Amino acid sequence: MEMSFALDLTLDEVLRRTAVLEALGDDWDPVAVLREEELAYDMLYSGLDDEQQRIYDELVVAGVLPDPGARDAV
Repeated sequence: MEMSFALDLTLDEVLRRTAVLEALGDDWDPVAVLREEELAYDMLYSGLDDEQQRIYDELVVAGVLPDPGARDAV
């Protein structure tokens, strides 16, 4: 005997999104958050020695890490 059912999660998704926005608060600035994230990313990959830089460059070319030059172009 085969049984099938459908579950509509639309209301649950609306409630989840509302809870997330409430938790973020009124002073949340997504542009500032992105700027800070980019600064943290730049700091993380700064000061690499030659071997680390080579590996980093390979990972960027392979698409494993985002290309920082492409980020600046946006």
